[in-house]
Amino acid sequence: MSFKTLTSALFLGMTLFSGVSMANTISATVIDVPAQRIQLTQEWDKVFLQSNKVEHRKVTFQNRYGLVLAGDLYIPKNIKGQLPAIAVSGPFGAVKEQVSGLYAQTLAERGFITLAFDGSFTGESSGLPRNMPSPEINTEDFSAAVDFLGSLENVNAEEIGILGICGWGGFALNAAISDTRIKAVAASTMYDMTRVSAKGYNDSIDAKARYEMKQNINNARWQAAKNGYADLLPANNLRSEQFTSDTPLFVKEYSDYYTTKRGFHPRSVNSNPEGSWATTGALALINMPILQYAAEMKTPALVVHGEKAHSRYFSEDAFKALGSQDKELYIVPNATHVDLYDNLDKIPFDKFEQFFKANLK
Repeated sequence: MSFKTLTSALFLGMTLFSGVSMANTISATVIDVPAQRIQLTQEWDKVFLQSNKVEHRKVTFQNRYGLVLAGDLYIPKNIKGQLPAIAVSGPFGAVKEQVSGLYAQTLAERGFITLAFDGSFTGESSGLPRNMPSPEINTEDFSAAVDFLGSLENVNAEEIGILGICGWGGFALNAAISDTRIKAVAASTMYDMTRVSAKGYNDSIDAKARYEMKQNINNARWQAAKNGYADLLPANNLRSEQFTSDTPLFVKEYSDYYTTKRGFHPRSVNSNPEGSWATTGALALINMPILQYAAEMKTPALVVHGEKAHSRYFSEDAFKALGSQDKELYIVPNATHVDLYDNLDKIPFDKFEQFFKANLK
């Protein structure tokens, strides 16, 4: 076969092949991004009582990814001049009507302007698909909260701190490593969600098991992709009737908070009986560890954990890694992980107040 004949045959074959491909593919002409409209609840729907010592209002602010976050702003009554401010979020999978709101309101009673906010893709904050965690975006959420607080006339932009609870404790420390404007950071009953997602509790998952876990998640992507990645995992907290003799105590304690009148909230990922996080959500948590530059952090840090908490090692290890010269690890006697969610006899608010007043000035 001559070169000319071979070339003609190849060209004909390519033309026929591309014709088949073109017949099955419609050329894209426009990007139509789904719009979101979230009606913000105006009545008091928190799981804790409203204080008569502070003013409260709903606010919104945008992060640098264009996601609009919803928050509850707490302002001490009869303030004069500017005050220091604290942004609060967590636990991971909770909403501002639960733990972070309690912390924010209590600290506002003690003289701070505080902001409890829902992380991107959760609660009343925007973001599609819903319930999609991201260590990068959730770290950014704290910096966006600092942007918002710094824009308020009654806040001194040079006196802003952050406080993260549970999984958001890790994100708070990560934000303080990145954002040099943060003047003080506190973590309460902290988790490193990237560590526990990749390695399991007490680092019990090895590389082989981690690879199998990633295989399962990625195989689920085929179906998730057809649904805009909106597929959700089953509920992540057992109901009491599902307990067995093998159910760990800390799992029962999570259930007692999130699934009962004590702490249940319909917008909370952790309270939802029908589903929890997006099926593909763990991929970034597994693959993108936070706190990699902890040794470079200069921000004053307070790390608080319960003596009896199953998660105590997260705080102890993070504390050791922090490069801050001004840092403290405070262990609450006889407290479990969930005690530091809402047990006012165990949460060391005096300690938090002293820490922030010493460093936000």
